[in-house]
Amino acid sequence: MSERPTDASGAPDRDDQEVLTTTGREARRGSFGPGGGAGMPTERTENFGMVVRRLGVILGRETPRLIAVVVLTVASVVLVVLGPRLLGQATDIIVSGVAGDGIDFGALHRKLFVVGAIYIASWVLAYSQGYILAGVVQRSMFGLREEVERKINRLPLSYVDRHARGDLLSRVTNDIDNLSQSLQQTTSQILTSLLTLIGVIVMMFVISPLLAAVALITVPTSVWLMKLIGGKARPRFMAQWRHTGSLNAQAEEVFTGHAIVKSFGRQRDVEERFRRDNEELYEASYTAQFTASLIQPMMVFMGNVQFVLIAVVGGLRISSGAMTVGEMQALIQYARQFSQPLTHLASMTATFQSGIASLERVLELLDAEEQTPEQAATIDPAPVRGRIEFDDVRFSYDPDTTLIDGLSLVAEPGQTIAIVGPTGAGKTTIVNLLMRFYDLDGGVITLDGRDISSFPRRELRSEVGMVLQDTWLFGGTISDNLRYGNPSATDEQIHEAARVTYVDRFVHSLPDGYDTVINDDGDNISAGEKQLVTIARAFLADPSILILDEATSSVDTRTEVLIQEAMNALRSRRTSFVIAHRLSTIRGADVILVMDGGRIVEQGNHDELLERNGPYAELFRAQFAGQST
Repeated sequence: MSERPTDASGAPDRDDQEVLTTTGREARRGSFGPGGGAGMPTERTENFGMVVRRLGVILGRETPRLIAVVVLTVASVVLVVLGPRLLGQATDIIVSGVAGDGIDFGALHRKLFVVGAIYIASWVLAYSQGYILAGVVQRSMFGLREEVERKINRLPLSYVDRHARGDLLSRVTNDIDNLSQSLQQTTSQILTSLLTLIGVIVMMFVISPLLAAVALITVPTSVWLMKLIGGKARPRFMAQWRHTGSLNAQAEEVFTGHAIVKSFGRQRDVEERFRRDNEELYEASYTAQFTASLIQPMMVFMGNVQFVLIAVVGGLRISSGAMTVGEMQALIQYARQFSQPLTHLASMTATFQSGIASLERVLELLDAEEQTPEQAATIDPAPVRGRIEFDDVRFSYDPDTTLIDGLSLVAEPGQTIAIVGPTGAGKTTIVNLLMRFYDLDGGVITLDGRDISSFPRRELRSEVGMVLQDTWLFGGTISDNLRYGNPSATDEQIHEAARVTYVDRFVHSLPDGYDTVINDDGDNISAGEKQLVTIARAFLADPSILILDEATSSVDTRTEVLIQEAMNALRSRRTSFVIAHRLSTIRGADVILVMDGGRIVEQGNHDELLERNGPYAELFRAQFAGQST
C-alpha cells in the first residue's frame, strides 16, 4: 500500500497496522505500529568533539557553581600535593636525628600535626566540592529533561510516526539517566586527576628535575594508549545504547499487543526476536565494556614501569649524595600520585564514553526538525461559525507518493459531513490535515474564510472536539478524565455530560462512582465504557467543530443507538465530520463523501447516493447483504 494513513493522534490507522504477526528484524523495523522499530540512530563516532562542546553548553548554565567547584578542587589538590613534601621533610628529621645527636621529636610532632591538618582540610574541601557538583549535575539534568519535554511538544507527529516509541522513551529516560550517572561519577574525578597531575609534576620538578623528566618518559605512551583504546570503545558504547533502545521498543510493542500475541500463538516468535535482540545487546555491551576495561591495566603497567625507573635513578642519586632519603621518599609518593590520576582518568574513560554516547542520542532528538512556527495569537477572535473549506488540497506522507491530490469540499456551519471509503482511502488523513497535525503540500484549508495555517495551533484545536476509535485515558479518576476536556467544568456539568452520553449508567455501578481510579492500562473498565468516557469528554469540551472517528466502534448495538441520539443532539449546533465504516451510523448525515485513492469519488445524502447506484450503494449492499434494508 502506498499510503500510510494515521489517526488524528498521529498513530497509524488501525486497519493498516502490521499486528505483531510479522517476524524477522527487517519486517519489524519497517512497521509503524506501536513500538515499531523504525528510525534507529546510526553510529556517528565523528561527533565526539561536538557532543562534548554541547555538554559544556548544558553545564555552562551553572557557571558560578562550576567556578566554586574548580576553586575548591584546586585548593584541595594543592593541600594533597603538599603532603608528600612535608612527610619527606619529616623523614629527613628522623634520618638526621638517627645519624646525629638524636631525633628532634618536637619538630617531628609539629611537622606531622601540620600534615594531619592539611589532609583534614583537603577532605573538607573535597566534600564541599562533591556536594556542590552533585547539585550542578542534577540541576543540569533537570533542565535537559525539561528541554526534551518541550522539544517533544514541538515535534511534528511525522517524527513520532517514524521512530519507535520504545526508542524515544529510552532516549528520554535511560539515556538521560545514564548521562547523569556518568557525569556524577566522572566530572569530579577527571577534574581532580588533571589538577593532581599538574601539581605533582610541579612538585617533582621542585625536588629533582632529573627524576621528574624520568617520570614523564611514560606519559606520551600512556596518553597514546588511552586515546587508541578510548577511540575503539566509543562506537561500541553507541551501539550498546542503540541496541538498548531497540530492545525497549520491542518490549513496549509486545506489552502493548500482549493479547494479540497470545491470540495468534506467536509467543515463540516473540521470544526468538527477543533472544536475537538481547544477544545483540549482550555482544555490544560485552565488547564496549571489555574494550574500555583494557585501559586501566595498561595504565597500571605503565605506572609500574615509571616506578621502577624512578627507583633505579633515585637510588643512584642517593648513593652519590645528590638527594636526601626524605626527598626520595617524597618523589616515590609523587610517582604513585602521578600514576594514580592517570589510572583514574583511564577508568573514568569508559564511563564518560558511555555518557557521551547517551548524550549524542539525546541531542539527535533535540536537533530534530520541528513543526512550522506558531502564529501570533488572534486578538479578540470572532466566534467560530464552523464553515470549513478544502480548496485544491494536496498532501502525501511520502514525498514520492501522492496521497491526496486536488481535494476540494465545503462544510457549511452546522452540517454533518460523513466520510466513508475503503481502508487507506485517506479518510483519517483529512482529519489530520484539518487539525494541522501535518502541513499541506499544496492548496488551502479555511475556517470561516481564514486559512487555518494562520491560526495558532492551540487556538485552532481548542475549537475542535475529537472522539477517536482508539480510546485514550490516563491514570486517574473517571471524573479527572472527563474534566480533561474542560478543566474548569463543575461537578454538575460533568454529571450532565455523563448523563447525556450514558456514562452515568455504568458509573453508578462502580464502588467509588466518579472517583473510581482508572489504572494505567485502563483495563478495569470495558472497552465500550472507555469509549463512552471519551465521548462524554468531547461533550464537556463544548467545541464548535466535532470529529468522530469510528466513535461508536467499541459499544454494543443498544448503546450505539443511545449514543447516536445524543450525538444527533450535539451535532445540531456544530459542524461535524464523521468517519465511519458502519454505514448505519451515518444515514442522517447532511453530506456523505465517498473517498477512494485520496479523491472524492461520490457525494450526496444517503438516499441520493443509493439512487445513483454507485460506489456508496455497493458499499451499502456489501455491508447489509442478507439483511433487510
